[in-house]
Amino acid sequence: MGNVKNVVTETGAGQWGSALSFACSLFGLNCEVWQVRASFDQKPYRKMMMQTWGAKVHPSPSDLTEAGRAILQIDPSSPGSLGIAISEAVEVAAKNADTKYCLGSVLNHVLLHQTVIGEECIKQMEDFGETPDVIIGCTGGGSNFAGLAFPFIREKLKGKINPLFRAVEPTACPSLTKGVYAYDYGDTAGMTPLMKMHTLGHDFIPDPIHSGGLRYHGMAPLISHVYELGFMEAISIPQIECFQGAIQFARSEGLIPAPEPTHAIAATIREALRCKETGESKVILMAMCGHGHFDLPSYDKYLQGSLVDLSFSEEKIKASLAKIPRPVS
Repeated sequence: MGNVKNVVTETGAGQWGSALSFACSLFGLNCEVWQVRASFDQKPYRKMMMQTWGAKVHPSPSDLTEAGRAILQIDPSSPGSLGIAISEAVEVAAKNADTKYCLGSVLNHVLLHQTVIGEECIKQMEDFGETPDVIIGCTGGGSNFAGLAFPFIREKLKGKINPLFRAVEPTACPSLTKGVYAYDYGDTAGMTPLMKMHTLGHDFIPDPIHSGGLRYHGMAPLISHVYELGFMEAISIPQIECFQGAIQFARSEGLIPAPEPTHAIAATIREALRCKETGESKVILMAMCGHGHFDLPSYDKYLQGSLVDLSFSEEKIKASLAKIPRPVS
């Protein structure tokens, strides 16, 4: 690592920030995490976990960076977004020679690293003597879905299997189903290189749904490319239906899912009910990518009947899309 002493990153719900915090503790590096404000407030135990492993954790937007201060000047009560948190972490890394920035999703190397999930699933399905007909995963930046789906897409391209791939995103942040395929920044302040991806516009700030890990304005370039080629489909589901599915899943499987995979669970239930109606028999593979032990306040809101569906504003998206850069060849 040479003269590198510090690692900085962004995190939404906190899984990536937690992982990097622990890794830095093993290598004797300082870790600084900008956590999206909405998740910072909703999931205080994630912050405590990162701090336990030695990280400094800041709510984003913060007053520690120019990018954060600019957002707070416009909206002092901003819920933040992954795009804003990325801007803050990148800004700190760019200004300090002993500091490196690590991204937890979106980029190609992250997606490829995650494919260990799909590779293991292929072997597990072989052990079961089953072949999936439908493969479903939630999508925010794309690493979870790519991790599950890409090895199976490889097998499909070889002609060995023929499953349907379905990405599921929140209706409040529908980059695949409502965004445009264009070059855009990966962060709100426009500090990253331009990436060709499905995007809602780099300054789009989603409503503060409980799926903090899915509140990203763009989509991984590799996922976007695969989607454009027609190798997969995408749908969006509101959070109340997702929590309904989560409760059904928890009471049947004994596992309490994080808000992010509840989107995949809801879509899986839809598919299973459709098969029940048509009489079809399908093998459905779904990624349950995280536990919800730190998300019990959101379950409490659902059980108390106070959880609401947060959608998106067409006008808000139009305004954000209008600010996408127009590269000239």
